[in-house]
Amino acid sequence: MKKVNDNREEIGKLYVVATPIGNLEDITYRAVRVLNEVDLIAAEDTRHTRKLLTYFGIKKPLVSYYKERENVRSNQIIDELLQGRNVALVSDAGTPAVSDPGAMLVARCHEKNIAIVAVPGASALTATLSIAGLPQASFVFLGFLPVKKVQRKKILEAYSQSSEAVIFYESPRRVLATLQECHEIIGERKIFIARELTKIHEELLLGTPTNLISQLSEKMVIKGEFVVAVFPAAEDKKNNLPPDIEEMLYFYCDQSELSMKDAVKKISEDLHLSRSLVYEKALRVWGKKK
Repeated sequence: MKKVNDNREEIGKLYVVATPIGNLEDITYRAVRVLNEVDLIAAEDTRHTRKLLTYFGIKKPLVSYYKERENVRSNQIIDELLQGRNVALVSDAGTPAVSDPGAMLVARCHEKNIAIVAVPGASALTATLSIAGLPQASFVFLGFLPVKKVQRKKILEAYSQSSEAVIFYESPRRVLATLQECHEIIGERKIFIARELTKIHEELLLGTPTNLISQLSEKMVIKGEFVVAVFPAAEDKKNNLPPDIEEMLYFYCDQSELSMKDAVKKISEDLHLSRSLVYEKALRVWGKKK
């Protein structure tokens, strides 16, 4: 097994530095010191990071390191490190390589046996966990959900009956659509939303998908990134459906003009059930009758 931190005095170190997610006071003393001491700062957006550095009186060379150029930039930064320069990696907010660029550079540093130092700090994920009131410590983190609706729904369906909380990031452009998909797939389960964490217009909402859609729809413009925490599936509902669900499905199959898809949608909405569970049951009923 390769040792990660052996004698590498002649090459530089990569410092993975967490920066504030909104409130600049959330930066750590250590992060300010490290940013003052390194030879180069690799930033997701140099314009954004320059404002942060100016606020704390830090003057250091900057190089851009964003997702579209991550492959090229990581090689350039590796060269800097191999020449003995210390580099700090920062994203626009929070911790690099957690739904932000950085993982490729970190992996390549491991390959080159370059020392990596974590400088922890603000995180939208952990901040949300601390105030969501989830019933247990375990959770599944999905990062940003896919932009495409079909892929997004597949992921939601895969975790629709999770016994752990499911947490993901979402953009203001897609949050209403995603909440609607949550309503269709997981039913009216409790969801906690954190918007604009640590900023002036911070907003925390707790409710069902329908409640949250109603509240957010009242806004003229929805701004800010969201952290969405879906509470775990209740143990008594996770694998069980009402005893009369099969009878209801037989009725729709025999006497209704509704398609199986529409029948599933109606039952899941009327009874606030997971659509994926109702769908699984409907497949068996329709299969017997057709």
